[in-house]
Amino acid sequence: MHVVATAGHVDHGKSTLVLALTGMDPDRFTEEKARGLTIDLGFAWTELPSGRELAFVDVPGHVRFIRNMLAGVGAVDACLFVVAATEGWKPQSEEHLRILELLGVRSGLVALTKVGLVDDEWRQLAQMEIEERVAGTFLAGAGIVPVDAPSGEGLDELRAALDGLLAATPTSLDRGRPRLWVDRSFAAKGSGTVVTGTLAGGALEVDEELVVLGDRHRGVRGIPVRVRALQSHQRPQARVGPGHRLAVNLTGISHDQVLRGHALVRPGQWAPTRTADASLDVLASLDHDVSRRGAYQLYAGSGEHAVSLRVLGGDAIAPGGHGLIRLHLPVALALLPGDRYVLRESGRAETVGGGEVLDVAPALPASRAHPTRSVDRVIDERGWIEAAELERLTGERRPANVGERWVVSPAARERTVREVHDAIAAAADGGLDLALLDERQRAVLAQVGGVEVTGGRAWLAGRRTPVATDHPWLAALVATPFSPPDPAATGVDRKQVRDLVAQGLVVERDGVYFAATAVEEAARTIAALLEKSPEGVTVAEVRDALGTTRKHVLPLLAHLDATGVTRRRGDLRIGGPRLPKA
Repeated sequence: MHVVATAGHVDHGKSTLVLALTGMDPDRFTEEKARGLTIDLGFAWTELPSGRELAFVDVPGHVRFIRNMLAGVGAVDACLFVVAATEGWKPQSEEHLRILELLGVRSGLVALTKVGLVDDEWRQLAQMEIEERVAGTFLAGAGIVPVDAPSGEGLDELRAALDGLLAATPTSLDRGRPRLWVDRSFAAKGSGTVVTGTLAGGALEVDEELVVLGDRHRGVRGIPVRVRALQSHQRPQARVGPGHRLAVNLTGISHDQVLRGHALVRPGQWAPTRTADASLDVLASLDHDVSRRGAYQLYAGSGEHAVSLRVLGGDAIAPGGHGLIRLHLPVALALLPGDRYVLRESGRAETVGGGEVLDVAPALPASRAHPTRSVDRVIDERGWIEAAELERLTGERRPANVGERWVVSPAARERTVREVHDAIAAAADGGLDLALLDERQRAVLAQVGGVEVTGGRAWLAGRRTPVATDHPWLAALVATPFSPPDPAATGVDRKQVRDLVAQGLVVERDGVYFAATAVEEAARTIAALLEKSPEGVTVAEVRDALGTTRKHVLPLLAHLDATGVTRRRGDLRIGGPRLPKA
């Protein structure tokens, strides 16, 4: 499946040509038919001689409807550029060509229409003018097919040329990250809300849970919806892959809550943004520099958004120049590095230029930012980033290189390893309590060389003085696990107590000491009690089950709460995430 946009000056026969090729009139509104003028986007489809399916997005040519034209060309594979032989190249021909180039369209054909109204010499002159106008653009060398839609002249040749064009045009890749920019939203009788758009990035399935992004009031959360049904070319589908024109029947939202420019995506896969860094190529035909002063409109996906901008590394970009800018959006959009956009200045009603999104979550202030598409740059600027967040920001999946979820730059990893090593070296003979390390420091602990870790503490290799596991006080704790003797009353040396705790053989809580094996036994006993009373157990029930006193059971339960074995709910204890099996 390929999606092709028409483009060209008003009244050059785009809609008439689509009707002749598909048998479907893309003009949907009574006003369009009455005036013979395309106002909004139209859609049609057909099967080419090879059996390849082709969908057309027919766009308005009149300058007053340029915003509608831009809404339709953001996710197409190629263009069918239309120039009438009777009029030749016109202002909107030039603007449409520049817009297509700014949006990154790289494949296309030219249809020279209305050739039945001119003689052969005029036809040849029109063709020569087109070749001259498209020189140096992506349409340089493209096929120019003379057609006359009313008589049918050239239609077979145009179909064959389209077949050849699309055979050489890559199809949309399935990256497992579907995004549908909404270009229409309406209420269908008996079905409810239906949105349409061109699907890219991944497949959608019936009953899938999605979110609608771009609503001013819902921010980055979006509006949760469910896919009730899918249609492509009016055929019901259970699953539709990328590169298709698609109608999606949604539940959980009213049609007037979904607007053109909103995006339909999977929850958690995107990082909606209101600030983005981008490249900007300014059109050479402009008669002024581009700076932060101006009333700008950004066209991305199928949407039009008022934006402010700041030029990075300078004050302005000259006509024909290339630069970097920071965009500030009024709503959070589901953008990704590599997305193309067009910038217009509404005060002058002119296309300024366009470019490519480079960073959807700039980490550096504008005065220091040098955005590129590099994923390594994103990692280096942050130092530490979760692998899932990195994929949301860049669209690229990188495996975690520290722990199970962190992607860390070499400099940040080396710095954190050095911090942990220095903290362990500075610790007393009892070693460093690992609870004093933050999450990132604990994640690099395995990469710190020359360190021993035991019982939740760390020492430099050779610095730990082990305590014999047959220490008499430890044996006494094991013998009476839930009525443990106080070390002060038994004359145990304080250093030996600290060493036993440091090695994980003894657990201290609120001045009461338990053998580690006693804590494990208590956890299993509580797990057995909770199997019989899953709603929770009381302190008294735990005390009786362990055969101890309130003096000892309270600090024991406090330790189990703190380590996630149990959780307190009012007067009851329930199972925590680390509760063992009974």
